[in-house]
Amino acid sequence: MIDHVTINVSNFEKSKDFYLKALKPLGYGLIREFAEWRVAGFGAGGKPDLWIHTQTDALPQGIHIAFAAEDKKIVEEFYKAALSAGGKDNGKPEYQKDYGPGYFGAFVFDPDGHNIEAVFRDPSPTK
Repeated sequence: MIDHVTINVSNFEKSKDFYLKALKPLGYGLIREFAEWRVAGFGAGGKPDLWIHTQTDALPQGIHIAFAAEDKKIVEEFYKAALSAGGKDNGKPEYQKDYGPGYFGAFVFDPDGHNIEAVFRDPSPTK
């Protein structure tokens, strides 16, 4: 199951306005924004599942897809399998404190440089 997707945009404000209007009939709205990073998350429920960000040298190019995992062990197994399949490290399995409580994720770049993630949303995090 896909947890969320992030796409690059060339004009943050224009794209944010577009997605606000285009997705409104689907029940989507702006749920979270990090203005300093030019990142916005849209969703129809409690969490964003579509993110946009302005491409910069500091952020990876291509797309970002995060797959939902049932537990931390699966996130760790994904990371090892992806690296052994030729992926490149973009973040070892650990709690991602900047993303919210209980967010346990691991990141790899696929052969084309897309950022692929597995995430477990721990309902009772210890960190």
